[in-house]
Amino acid sequence: MSEAIVSLSSRTERMARMSLAGRVHGLRAIFPFFGPAVVASIAYMDPGNFATNIQAGARYGYMLLWVVLVANVVAMFFQSLSARIGIVTGQSLASLCRAHFPRPVVLAMWVASEIAAVATDVAETIGAAIGISLLLGVSLMTGLLTTFVVTWGLLMVQSRGFRPIELIITGFIGVIGLSYLIELVIAPPAWGAVAFHTVVPQLTDADSVLLAVGIVGATVMPHVIYLHSALMPGRVTANGEAEKRRLLRFSNIEVVVALGIAGLINMAMVIMAATMFHKGYSQVGEIETAYHTLIPLFGGVAAGAFMASLLASGISSSVVGTMAGQTIMQDFVHVRIPVSVRRLVTMLPAIVVVGIGVAPTEALVISQVVLSLVLPVPMISLLMLVGRPSLMGSFAIRPGTRAVAIAATAVVLGLNAILLLQTFGVSPDLFTGN
Repeated sequence: MSEAIVSLSSRTERMARMSLAGRVHGLRAIFPFFGPAVVASIAYMDPGNFATNIQAGARYGYMLLWVVLVANVVAMFFQSLSARIGIVTGQSLASLCRAHFPRPVVLAMWVASEIAAVATDVAETIGAAIGISLLLGVSLMTGLLTTFVVTWGLLMVQSRGFRPIELIITGFIGVIGLSYLIELVIAPPAWGAVAFHTVVPQLTDADSVLLAVGIVGATVMPHVIYLHSALMPGRVTANGEAEKRRLLRFSNIEVVVALGIAGLINMAMVIMAATMFHKGYSQVGEIETAYHTLIPLFGGVAAGAFMASLLASGISSSVVGTMAGQTIMQDFVHVRIPVSVRRLVTMLPAIVVVGIGVAPTEALVISQVVLSLVLPVPMISLLMLVGRPSLMGSFAIRPGTRAVAIAATAVVLGLNAILLLQTFGVSPDLFTGN
């Protein structure tokens, strides 16, 4: 059985080589390249998204759907740049930062990135723990420890090559997508309002701004910007400029498809909460409350689908979060540690959060704000490096693409600035217009 699993990666690599050589065409040519962006995309559907999207939909209906759309477009753009730099240079973004930036800057970047990785893991493991706690009727701490055991077991699959873990993550995404499709069938939304708020920006008060920032923090994830670049070099090697350009084209297709699906699922989360909770239950903001409210309102099927999506999200994103944490540590400071030790490092903060009695959903939302504040670190470093002809050669991004990247970074930095103004007590009238 283990030989079959290992050969799965080998067969995928052989098919990818044939595609790059132009001997395979159509969907068969593209399929071997689907994997890295799929793995990265699970981070855009983690329990932090559940927390922020449930609150956004319950409190404001469909109003913040445009934020989800903008965040996912920005995510697509930066994940494609992350894959690009990994393909062209054969190195991860963290390794390139270590090689090209001054050591004090690298150490500061590493500390910030580790904070982001820990915040991510806290959100993801607590989300899975909530699901296990509700499903089995056990304490949150028991659910947390169970999550660690399950994710550690899944991480062991990494030793069998890149393909098995990619397919496992794909399966989890399928569960999440099917669950939300069921929710939309049970409670059909007002599609006209959905379309309107997807393209018309609105922010009505300080809380809506805070949730908008939280959605960005839960959607554009700093740790998977690092991870995506690290997944590319060891997967399929492109020989020569022509093969690199072909590989970039396949990679960009995968990014659009994988993150497009993630974006639709994110929007479905907001739509579900808006349809089911906004009228009459607008104060539903906790994941546990949402689950218990669904049962009498829409029955066991709706609650069960919600539970299945939460478990799939929490467990799979915890796996991806640990993979990213390993990449950040070993590539920034060249420290390679066993996966079990890495899990212990990220387990302790989550245990502390649960142990001191912090409300689980509140911890999830706070973690997303932390991620939003750390996000400029990989975004700016990626932007600086991917535009260097000395590093990227003819694959350096062009002035037009660079301008778009700068604009996207400015949007994120602007939202973060608004959050800081709120934190220090600046009146929300400044940016809501009220």
